Amino acid sequence: MLSRVAESVYWMARNIERAENNARVLESRLIHALEVSDTGAVADGDWEAVVEICSSFEDYRDIYDDILPETVAHYISFDRTNINSIVNCIEYARNNARSAREIIPQELWEILNDAYLTIQNQNQSYWSMKKIYAFLQSIKTLSFTLQGVIESTMLREGAYSFIKIGKWLERGEKTARILNVVCEKTQEQEEEIQTEHYYYWLSALQFVNGYDAYLKKYPPIMDAEKVLHFLISYHQFPRSIEYCIDHVREAVKELEGGKVSHYSEELFDALDYVSNEFTKIKFQQMTSEEIGPFLDRFQNNCNHIGYVFSKTYYLL
Repeated sequence: MLSRVAESVYWMARNIERAENNARVLESRLIHALEVSDTGAVADGDWEAVVEICSSFEDYRDIYDDILPETVAHYISFDRTNINSIVNCIEYARNNARSAREIIPQELWEILNDAYLTIQNQNQSYWSMKKIYAFLQSIKTLSFTLQGVIESTMLREGAYSFIKIGKWLERGEKTARILNVVCEKTQEQEEEIQTEHYYYWLSALQFVNGYDAYLKKYPPIMDAEKVLHFLISYHQFPRSIEYCIDHVREAVKELEGGKVSHYSEELFDALDYVSNEFTKIKFQQMTSEEIGPFLDRFQNNCNHIGYVFSKTYYLL
């Protein structure tokens, strides 16, 4: 497989996953806005957190002065100046798929291309929040459909492994980003207005679609330590950070035929380093304040793994 094709399927998977993750975070916030009184400092902090999770708050501030629900929703969903907006992610994924049409299933290309063309033919400038909500649901359904096509039709060869690596690396990084922002917000609330911080831990679970799974594992109490363990190192939850990294390593191992070669040694070392970090924190009771540096390191390590992976397989 040519390195340009491998790069295309890798980034196709990452952009599909990114679009779904951002849609899920924004959808969860919109639902919560309908359920409670959405005014005041806490509400503003919520919308600010959504921007920080899905994009860059500094970039947002360069364009907009206020944090308004409608503005944030449009920025994350449709703004072309936001490189991580959902419509941009879908376009990037579609272009990546077009470059790899010879090795991906025809249905995968057709579904992704149809979704792209549908978005292109719509004018989202004046969409209501209700219509944006329906759009976010369609993006999640699109991601589920594409993943179903991949799992049910693709040969378990090199292209499949590159797709898996892109998906799991993107997902693990997003979970870490969500937890990082949540930890910061809980500290701010405790210092400023003494608000009960269980609210943000509930939000973290909802952002990763993990609330129902969490309740099956733990009593219905938003305990920070339990939520952190569940989202960082619970190996049976498919969006926990450790689960994602384990699957990245498994896909790399499959790609290498179960062997560590001289050119892949650096990549395996980077993955082993992250795995050792998880082993260390499993035996510690860490507060949200103490977990922040770990999450910062993990996000940096994810970037490093992505760089080493690209260098190893000439995707740069």
